[in-house]
Amino acid sequence: MNPFDDASRPFLVVANDEGQHALWPQSVAVSAGWEVRHGPADRAACLDYIRASWSDLRPRSLAAHPASAP
Repeated sequence: MNPFDDASRPFLVVANDEGQHALWPQSVAVSAGWEVRHGPADRAACLDYIRASWSDLRPRSLAAHPASAP
């Protein structure tokens, strides 16, 4: 089974420099450019963490610039 789909394994929440979050299996090495923000924990707890801490889905660099007025 794909470790990303196996809900019985522990997971991590990782984030990149743009503040984007991802669910990551603990058994898989974290990719360069991502850092652990939460876990290891079960999949549901990691998803709860993501929902609570990542409400603005825009990359940080985009969110930092207000929209231009027409």
